This record gives sequence, structure tokens and C-alpha cells, in this order.
Amino acid sequence: MRLLPSSLSFRAVVVVAGSSALAAFGQPAPGKVKVDDVYQQYCASCHGAKLEGGSGSALLGPTWKHGGDADSLFKVIKEGVPDTAMIGWANLGESTLRALAIYISERAYAAAKEKTPARDTTSAIAGPVTTQEHSYRIETVVTGLTNPWSLAWLPDGRRLVTERPGRLRILNTDNTLSAPIKGTPEVFARGQGGLLEVAVHPDYARNGWIYLAYSDPQKLDGRDVSLTAIVRGKIEKGEWKQQQQIFRAPVEFYQPTNIHFGCRLVFDRGYLFFSMGERGRSDHAQDITRPNGKIHRIFDDGRVPTDNPFSDQKDAFPTLWTYGNRNPQGLVRHPVTGELWETEHGPRGGDELNLIKRGANYGWPKASYGMNYDGSPLTSDTSLPGMVDPVIYWLPSIAASGLDVYVGDAFPKWKNNLLAGGLAKQEIHRLVVENGKVTHREIIFSNQGRVRDVCVGPDGLIYVVIDATGGKILRLRPL
Repeated sequence: MRLLPSSLSFRAVVVVAGSSALAAFGQPAPGKVKVDDVYQQYCASCHGAKLEGGSGSALLGPTWKHGGDADSLFKVIKEGVPDTAMIGWANLGESTLRALAIYISERAYAAAKEKTPARDTTSAIAGPVTTQEHSYRIETVVTGLTNPWSLAWLPDGRRLVTERPGRLRILNTDNTLSAPIKGTPEVFARGQGGLLEVAVHPDYARNGWIYLAYSDPQKLDGRDVSLTAIVRGKIEKGEWKQQQQIFRAPVEFYQPTNIHFGCRLVFDRGYLFFSMGERGRSDHAQDITRPNGKIHRIFDDGRVPTDNPFSDQKDAFPTLWTYGNRNPQGLVRHPVTGELWETEHGPRGGDELNLIKRGANYGWPKASYGMNYDGSPLTSDTSLPGMVDPVIYWLPSIAASGLDVYVGDAFPKWKNNLLAGGLAKQEIHRLVVENGKVTHREIIFSNQGRVRDVCVGPDGLIYVVIDATGGKILRLRPL
């Protein structure tokens, strides 16, 4: 197998031209003009209605003339290319130009994907998968799950698996599944909501605590509403017992939408960090009086630390650690550096990898590399004073999901690399991080289904949770 080259996933650089007569057009109104219409009006006469090329170059790759990243793409569209027919389109406005860059990148990615041989997604792969550093084979661990979301290990080698409709199961060491554990919390199993993360306390062997994050259903003014909540409990003879509430916001903060719940859990020296999506309320991410669109920090027993960064600000939600986060679905503490890394969904384009820092504002929705799902421009600002820029962003979106750090011995050349999953692109991206920067990246897994979670097991093998109605767990084993 040859995986899709990483350059086609992370970047696409093109030349966008049009006749000089069109330069007199004014700037489209942000949020109203659709990017495909902009392309047809300003670009198709030279580059073809389907980006296939004409008097100007084709925009579907695989090679490009002027640079190799999304910023170069934006620059070429904005400034043009001297001594060629390619004029600059700065008059269209930066938000529209950003949307054009995303649109062309999406089309180039799709064209490259079509040339990649389809893989069997119903069974394990017989042949080897070759990457830059290692070759491996894919094994099927278990099938027949319904929208599996998260995977965690018990000390005896058994694993815990959540299914989004509300089921917690034990995956035994012989890879058989238990019946659903009885008595787990009722969940808001609509849209993206349901039973989400499962995590095992670092001192489980002594205390037996298992943590669950879920979409908590409530009523507010007669409406069904929900928000991310966290409990811990113990499994005794197939039943969920001794439940304790670890985090639940007041119901006034609950929302009627079915999207953007988060949620990942990270233990760190007695603290518990967790992520919460903005629930489709973009403006809430910038409001520190609200819990949604944030990374939180509490003690692992649910107490609120008095030294959280906004504890001295009146009306600030007490558990906040960061804000301006859209929908964080990857969160991991690097075991060597201690850094807290996060991946979050952008809108259409602009998924982010962020280095999470105390009290920081990560910009959503004021700054973003994405555009609206309907193809209209979102913002011209990708960076603003007082806000933290992403370490990297994905254009087009991969639909960021689970995140882990490789710490085993089975793949020694991947040691301490981040492994970032993508739902829509069905990929795992290997990210080499040094001094808070990404110095290299590669797609190491693709075309097996929507990657919901990526986990490094105690055996050093990599486990991949595939989110589907016929969901499964796969395992990567080195050759």
C-alpha cells in the first residue's frame, strides 16, 4: 500500500487567474457570497469550471508552480504573479480569498484521493502498509460496535469501550465483548451527543475509579437541552456502582443543539483536564462566564482549584483553563515535555493543533483559517493580538478526533510523536514535535473508516477506533 502523500493532505498551492476586466469588481459581502460562485465568476474563465485548466494552469495538482503551503496559495491569489497573466485579487477581500484557498485545496485533495486505490474497510488488511519510517499490518480486534467513541485499558489487559448511543462495554483479553454495563448514566444520544470518553484513573489499581464523559440530558423552559458532564464510578459484577458527579454545569448553561460536545479527559498529577465544544454557539467560546468552547481544569475528585487562571475575575466560570476553542476532540499530555496538546474542529477548513497554555485565548470565532460550511467567507483574520495561533492547521479539514503520543517500543522511530486522528479524511497523521513546534508530518493510516480515537496500548501497538454503525477497533502491528 502507498498512502496518500502528506503534501496533498496538508497543502495545495495553486495559481488563480482571471481577466483584467474582472479586477474592477468590488469586494463581495462577507457571509453572503458563496465561494463556488466566486470561483466561477473570477477564476473559471482561465482555470476551467472544474479546475481542469484552460488558458491558465490546472488547479488539481499534483504539482504546483508557486510555493507549497496554504499561505503561499493565499498570497498568490491576493498578489498575483509578476510578469504573467495572473493578476492579484486583493480587492475581493481577505475573507473571500481565504475561502477560495480552502475551496481549491478541497478540490485538489479530492482529485488526489480519487487516484488512491480504495481499501477494504470490512476486514483486516493482508498486505503491508509502508510509511516513511515503519511498515505494519492492520489487524481487526473487534467488530459489531455501534458508533464506538473511546477506548481505555484496565491494568489486567482488558479494555473499556464506549458506544455513543449510551453503552459501556468491556473488551476482554480474548477480544470478546461483554454485555453493556448496567446502570451507566442516561445520555443525550442525538446528533453528535451520547456517551463519549472513558478514562481509567492513574491509580486505578488502588481506587478502582473509572471516568465517563457524556452528553447530559436536561429540561430547560420545556425544551430538551444538554451539555457535557463527567462522572466516575466502579464496575462491580457487570454493573456501574458508587457513581460520583465530577463535573456538571448549572442547567442554565445547557443548550438545545445536538453538536460540538467535546470531550476528552487527561489526568495530570491530581488534576483532570477536559475539553468542551462550544455547542454550535460560536460567540460563547469567547465568553468566560460560560463553560462551552473551553478547556477546563479540576481536581480528579471534582473539586475546583483556587488557582485556576480566571478565579479572580467576577462571574468567570470557575473551572476554565483556556477559551476560544471550537470543538476540541483530541487532548493529550506529552509524557516527556509535559505539554498539553489539543486538536479541534474548525468549520470548513482550519482544523487546528494547539499547544494549550494557561489562560490563553485560542481565537474562535474571531480568528480562523476556515470558512462557513455553506461556502461563504467567515473572517479575514487568521491571527489577532492577544490570541494564540494554532501550531499547525489543516486545510482542507480532516475533522480532528482522537490524539495520543506514541510511547511504546514497537515503532521506535515514532517515539514521542503525536498521532492525530481525522474523521472525515479517515486518516492518522504522525506529527514530530520539538520545542512546541511541528517539524515533520506524515499520513500513516488512511481509508479504513472514520477515525474516532487513536490509542497507544500498553503493548506498544496502536489501536484505532472506527466510528460507524458497524464500528470496529483495528490494531497496527509492525512487520
